[in-house]
Amino acid sequence: MRLNAAVVVLLTSLVAATYGFGIYLFAQLVPDMQASFGFDFSYVGSITASAQMGFLLGAIVAVWLTPKIGGGWMIVASGAVCAVALLLIPLTNNILVVGVLLTVLAATAATVFVPMVDVITSVVAYRYRGLAMGLVSSGTSYGVVINSLLVPLYAPQGEWRSVWWVVGLLTVVMAILVLVVFKKGGLLSKTVPTTTPSAFDDVALPSMRSELIKPWVLMVWSMNFLIGFATFPFQTYLSSYLRIELGFDVQYSAQVWAVIGFVGMFAGLVVGWLSDRTGLRAAMLLVYGCVVLAALIFVVNPTGYWPLVAAVLFSTAFYPIFGLIPAYVSKLASSSAMAVSIFGIANVMQGTGGMLGNYGAGLLANHSDSFAGVYAAISCVGVVLIVLTLKLPKEAPANTVVGLSVGLKSGLSG
Repeated sequence: MRLNAAVVVLLTSLVAATYGFGIYLFAQLVPDMQASFGFDFSYVGSITASAQMGFLLGAIVAVWLTPKIGGGWMIVASGAVCAVALLLIPLTNNILVVGVLLTVLAATAATVFVPMVDVITSVVAYRYRGLAMGLVSSGTSYGVVINSLLVPLYAPQGEWRSVWWVVGLLTVVMAILVLVVFKKGGLLSKTVPTTTPSAFDDVALPSMRSELIKPWVLMVWSMNFLIGFATFPFQTYLSSYLRIELGFDVQYSAQVWAVIGFVGMFAGLVVGWLSDRTGLRAAMLLVYGCVVLAALIFVVNPTGYWPLVAAVLFSTAFYPIFGLIPAYVSKLASSSAMAVSIFGIANVMQGTGGMLGNYGAGLLANHSDSFAGVYAAISCVGVVLIVLTLKLPKEAPANTVVGLSVGLKSGLSG
């Protein structure tokens, strides 16, 4: 296998581990872990909010540490820490320790993702970098699918700890392979990224400040906050709603998660292809509409096969969302420096929204003894996102797009 293909596949596997196992497995196992530890849903909100804080801190650490030790070592170390944290969860009987470990896992998601761009840039040809980033970004859906296969095998017998053991051992193998391939490919040498400093050299500070307070920029930041506020709780409390309140068994809940993961493998490509033809705002309207409909199903008629329909709608929205907004920013920002600044703050807003959304949803569910109110609120947030999208200015023509490579969208349009 050529080095570039091996690196992309291994990075995809680490994203599956850090995001799919590290962030989303807990959501699928909440009912089973509750039976063992006895925590309530307000604590679930606190844990998941803490995990989002871990992600934000991990992103800051990665930005500071990557230039000092190199992107390759940052990724290898993150994979190792992720594997250790996954293996420690089934060993503890203290829910506070579980919360700490989940926060560490969320941090490793950021410390893998941030330096990934530099590694891909060094091994993947320019014309294929967007495609590579798109594949790596879809790694989360592969992790979710693996979770959905494992949970029904072990959770019904009360062996939820075995799920953590399996994914932990898988991650150990991934981390070792990453170390071997990166060492063989010379990717463990210290590299100092130059794109970010040079990008800021051509923009005067007063000009940067004036553009950062433009109305469309503020709307984008608001949208990222609301995306985190709505989509993260949707998944965090999904298994609890299905199994505890609605009475579905663990197999059906796993099927819903499997649909989310499976559809997510293709949703980014399909919606990205559509956005090339209809425009980014139209694609945003589509995905936010899907969020509204998915949440409404869980409020109005969460019976029979309808949760599976909601899973399709949500997955169609969730995975493309994180490519559409950065692509939009890259088309309206006046320079790469502006795009980096705007999107960097947007990520912070998204994480903050996720923290508050998870915590608030846990409190609401605990107070009302129902998740219907949570999904009703998510639907309302989706409507607000549609209104904000309608107010966004049209994206710039192709010949004015700044030279910023943006994950999935770049792969789709390149």
